[in-house]
Amino acid sequence: MFRFDALYVDGVREIKSGIKQLLDEKYSDMFPSDKKSKILIKPNLNSNMNALTGNTTDLRVVAAVIEFLKGRGYKDITIGEGTNSGYYRSNISVIERLRYDELGLYYGVMVKDFNYSDTVPVSFERGVKAGVARECTEADFLINMPKLKTHFEAGMTVCLKNLIGCLVGQENKKKVHGALSDNIINLNQGVKPHLHIVDGVIAMEGLGPTRGTPLRSGAIFVGDDPYIVDLMCARFASFPYQKIGPLAVAKRRGLIKDEHLHFVNDFPLERIHRFKPPTAGPLATFIHSPKRQKYFLAIRRTPLFNYLCSTEIVGKLLYLTGLRQDVFIRDEMRWEGLSLKKGKCTDCGICARYCLTEIDLPHVLDKAAGMDNGWQQRCIHCLYCFSVCPESAIEFHGTQGFMEEQVRQYGDVIKEMVK
Repeated sequence: MFRFDALYVDGVREIKSGIKQLLDEKYSDMFPSDKKSKILIKPNLNSNMNALTGNTTDLRVVAAVIEFLKGRGYKDITIGEGTNSGYYRSNISVIERLRYDELGLYYGVMVKDFNYSDTVPVSFERGVKAGVARECTEADFLINMPKLKTHFEAGMTVCLKNLIGCLVGQENKKKVHGALSDNIINLNQGVKPHLHIVDGVIAMEGLGPTRGTPLRSGAIFVGDDPYIVDLMCARFASFPYQKIGPLAVAKRRGLIKDEHLHFVNDFPLERIHRFKPPTAGPLATFIHSPKRQKYFLAIRRTPLFNYLCSTEIVGKLLYLTGLRQDVFIRDEMRWEGLSLKKGKCTDCGICARYCLTEIDLPHVLDKAAGMDNGWQQRCIHCLYCFSVCPESAIEFHGTQGFMEEQVRQYGDVIKEMVK
């Protein structure tokens, strides 16, 4: 029978304790008995917009899983992801910008960019072969950790679509778009995670996967069958599964059976949201129509088009027209510290709920009180606390760089959402 659970949490301590208890009580028997087993965690690192925007997997959720694994005695743990092709092409490390490299250092686990991995072939439509990262096929236990969000091409992206990040480099990722939904299912036939943990703590609705609106749902979904989990996420979001490309293909191929649908419909979900659909602009909608997309893809794959896309002026034009969702800013963040504007702080405790290393915020930032206690050695510079403070009482010192765009798009939205 299918395994599925919904966990509703708010704050880092609830996330960590909730995941530990759930995995201990209901999924303990799934994990390898050999503590030397290779454990691979595959998050969704779509862009350099952090989890608070609804775009990428929350560091706190991944930290909770790592703490559970280390508590069980596993030593060989790797976080791996083949990040967005546009950033890869622009030589921008999303892993570093999202502080996943620092997360790895903090917990003593490996972090791998699959864009530079050795490949193992998987079969796509029309005889096409694509290369997935060897780490994904050789892991003894693979944990798929997607972000719950809408997607203007696929409808919604959760477990099934998250495996696109297992493809190595831009050339292999391009191949999936020849028949997007079919190839996502083909990819899931070649790479089969053992467990799926969906981060919906802050989900995304509207024009995902990058330009949507964050939605604080407080939900984490856990299961062993990607079709069940994706169907349940669609129900949670009040989103017809028939409008989600990969699920429609899976139903047509007979991978989703009546027992899947009965299980999902009968499961007692405590919460239901109504996500706004991913409605794209007129030009993007016209080009991405199934009737015309193959012609656009043929142009997109030419060397001239790739060169033009790498230029700043064409990149901005694509963004303004809605044909590109991401802004590829080359300026890195330069972090010099944080401090507390004491007159503004109301001691609401929101910043502490978002600190994955559980630093005693905001008090340690008060220089007047002389409270350091080594917090800077524990801080991984994710800026979650800075982003969520509703009074803007936490002051960033340094140069924000690429983070300026996140603050511009989502700064006020995030502060209002977390209250």
